[in-house]
Amino acid sequence: MSNALVAKYGEARLPRYTSYPTAPAFAASVGPEDYSQALAAATAGAPVSLYLHMPFCRSMCWYCGCHTTITRHDGPILDYLDVMSREIELVAKEAHGEIPVKNVHFGGGTPTIMKPHEFSALMKQLRTSFAFARDTSVAVEIDPRTLAGEMMIALGENGVDRVSLGVQSFDPVVQKAINRIQTFGQTEAAVAGLRSRGVSSTNFDLIYGLPFQTVGSCVETVRMAIGLRPERFAVFGYAHVPAFKKHQRLIDESALPGAAERNEQAEAIAEELVSAGYIRIGLDHFALPDDELALAARSGTLRRNFQGYTTDECETLIGLGASSIGRLPSGYYQNHVAIGRYAEMVSLGLLPTAKGYLLTREDKLRAKVIERLMCDFEVDIAGLCREAGYDAGFLLERNPRFDDLVADGVAAIAGGRITVSKDLRFMVRAVAAAFDAYFGALGRTHSKAA
Repeated sequence: MSNALVAKYGEARLPRYTSYPTAPAFAASVGPEDYSQALAAATAGAPVSLYLHMPFCRSMCWYCGCHTTITRHDGPILDYLDVMSREIELVAKEAHGEIPVKNVHFGGGTPTIMKPHEFSALMKQLRTSFAFARDTSVAVEIDPRTLAGEMMIALGENGVDRVSLGVQSFDPVVQKAINRIQTFGQTEAAVAGLRSRGVSSTNFDLIYGLPFQTVGSCVETVRMAIGLRPERFAVFGYAHVPAFKKHQRLIDESALPGAAERNEQAEAIAEELVSAGYIRIGLDHFALPDDELALAARSGTLRRNFQGYTTDECETLIGLGASSIGRLPSGYYQNHVAIGRYAEMVSLGLLPTAKGYLLTREDKLRAKVIERLMCDFEVDIAGLCREAGYDAGFLLERNPRFDDLVADGVAAIAGGRITVSKDLRFMVRAVAAAFDAYFGALGRTHSKAA
């Protein structure tokens, strides 16, 4: 791999393409009325997924890019849960009928900052307001540092079958530099306790590109993590955007690795995981061979949404909570980020939609092209265009960004099919960006491609 290519593409700021268009394209002209109409149209019998955002943590991890608030007290959490309860009632009412739910995902922040009885009450309301099937999957993001035994019991009793544990790095030097001290023992205890309560799928989040991180420390972390044998890993590159996340200014920028070293760290982690029997999935996920994520990758049915790579086939995702984003066939609908404004809207009996984006036919075509590239590293662009009623030249002609990628050997096209070079798959976001009609025009900084 050429250092020149890393310099040319690896330093570029690119979206992760968990949606298309990406969030910077959302506009305030899309509001509660639009979302109300979309809910009524999208939930007529088709199964949906739910995402619930808990925007609270007990301490701030300096690398964090999520919408979260630090609280030492439970009062704000209780107030927020009360507002979310009312939002659930509003959404169920607007949907005009029973909504079948296939998947539920709790994200944050720290969802398990709730007390066990609060989580149980929330799950009871969801089951009352929506139609859960016997096999409805419930996933929760976990901070092993604060997970108590009572909460593990509540998770098991309420049907949680998937969890994602934040690990990031076991290197104490790195942990100190990002303000997240987490021992291997805490992680090990959380995994054992959750499995004993019926959790069948465990994911570990790892991050490379952190301050003072080296290839050696990345390898040591992944070897320790493999010893706990989680079913999946998600391996992300740290996105340093201090202009948007002010707490990231506490990170020593001089200690951050460059693009070439970030790529070396990512590939070293990948090599360790593959050697240990994990299948590489898309850009940044890994799974054991019999995991449903690996099966979906092999069958060509892998999907991508706000949680990353997934087997979730639902066309409708209902977002609940401050900052959460819903994805419906008609477009994207995001709640107010500020908790106060979110609560104010709900108290008025209004859906707390702050902004969104209504999809065009062209958007839907570009979204499919980008999703297949991100999931499969190849796409039958001629076939997708034909299905959508377009000529493939519509996306390929006068596309200098894609032409450059082909000239540099990053991508190739033959017989109407685009393929990303196997040795340069870490640049797939650059290939996807070539089909993003809004890329470079939205004035937003994204994360590094490598």
